[in-house]
Amino acid sequence: MGSITISRAYDPEPTAGAVFLVDGMWPRGVRKEDLRLDGWTRDVAPSPELRTWFGHRPERFAEFRDRYLRELEANPEAVRPLLDAARKGPVTLLYSARDTEHNNAVVLRDHLRHLLATVPH
Repeated sequence: MGSITISRAYDPEPTAGAVFLVDGMWPRGVRKEDLRLDGWTRDVAPSPELRTWFGHRPERFAEFRDRYLRELEANPEAVRPLLDAARKGPVTLLYSARDTEHNNAVVLRDHLRHLLATVPH
C-alpha cells in the first residue's frame, strides 16, 4: 500500500504517485495543463451546502469534519478510485484552500488511511 499525502494545487512542491484533485471546483487561476493529474474526483468533495456553511472558519472545523465524514460514508463509490490507487502505490490529494490544516483534503486523507487500515479489498 502506498502513502497518502496532501498538497495545495498552487504549491510547486513535487507530488508523489497518482495525483487527484479533490475539490468540487477547479482551483482559481490554475490552468488545466499546469496540473499533472490522474483524476479529478469531484464526487469526494464536500457538498456545496457544507462547503458554504464551513466557509474555511477554523472554529467550525470539528463540526465540518463530522458532517463531511457522514457525506463520504454515504457515498463509498466516490472514494473507491482513491482507495484503489492507494492500494497500488503513493497518492497525492490536491486541494486549493489556503488553510493547510483545516480543509477537506485533511479529512479525506485521514478517512482513506482509516479505510485502508480497516477494510479488506
